[in-house]
Amino acid sequence: MATGTNGARRIASLLRPSRLDFGVCRSCQETVGRRNYATAATESTSASTSPSTSSVNPVYTINAGVVLSRPPQITRDLEPFEKAYYFYQKRLNERLALPFTKYFYFKRGTPLDEDWKRKVKERLTPARDIGKYNAYANDAWNDELLLGAQESEPEHLVEKLVQDAESTANATSQDTSKKEEIPRPHSRVTEADKKGDYKSLNRLLSRTLYLLVQSKEGYWKFPSSPVEAEETIRQAAERTLAQSAGVNMNTWMVGFHPAGHHVYNNRKPHIDEATGVANYGEKTFFLKSRIMAGQADLSNSLQKLQDFKWVSKDEISQFVTQKYYSSIKNMLADR
Repeated sequence: MATGTNGARRIASLLRPSRLDFGVCRSCQETVGRRNYATAATESTSASTSPSTSSVNPVYTINAGVVLSRPPQITRDLEPFEKAYYFYQKRLNERLALPFTKYFYFKRGTPLDEDWKRKVKERLTPARDIGKYNAYANDAWNDELLLGAQESEPEHLVEKLVQDAESTANATSQDTSKKEEIPRPHSRVTEADKKGDYKSLNRLLSRTLYLLVQSKEGYWKFPSSPVEAEETIRQAAERTLAQSAGVNMNTWMVGFHPAGHHVYNNRKPHIDEATGVANYGEKTFFLKSRIMAGQADLSNSLQKLQDFKWVSKDEISQFVTQKYYSSIKNMLADR
């Protein structure tokens, strides 16, 4: 029954005369076509009751918004399955690719051959980062690792490699009074992550961060301002970024065309007393931009902004309204 009804509606929408606009999608045209009867009835009623009244098109304030982002600085975090898979590949490589004929280098029964056997027995494996695993034992086939095991964590692998390098360096060092320490690599978790500093650009290095500003009314949004006369969207976006977040940032505007938009409708139209024009709300068109260096500064903000934050896509939904987030979420990178 539902299928027949939908089919009848589609046929009726194609047969009835309508104003086709090739810039509007088929779904929107059909929706407008279904509302033609109600629109015609309203127009006829209005004409019969007040023929002198003329319809006025709704007026919106056009704003230029800027989606300023800091790209990821390091690779993303691995999933548990990826960690276990890469660890399995390391053990498989040692079992298949690393074996060699030791008698080509050491003659059987010589002191070097006996020393090699002793070291292999003590070490069990050439690579410390693959755990206690002997590629030449009877259970060498058991080279897989359980999902989520500690041996597959990158921090554990790095620590084992550093400890192995330190033990080798100290064993071959001539100065036994001083223990040599090898510097560890920098952690993926920064001080800003530990402190929860949303104003720092050194947080969430594996994610894309976006600049959110707090207006004088108290709500969070991307930097935006009305487009002035004889000004393009690109020029308005560049001006907005300088007026809202200061000039102490080296930024790069990605393109000349908006990547998305957001429509805010006023509860009641705002009537301009001078012109009598009714303002129905705001339409904000967003352009993407990247920050290369510097930091946001609101001390000289012409829009009297209260605060700013550098947040990821998942964190933006905690500060902005649900309707605003639904309009901008498809513009943001998942990582």
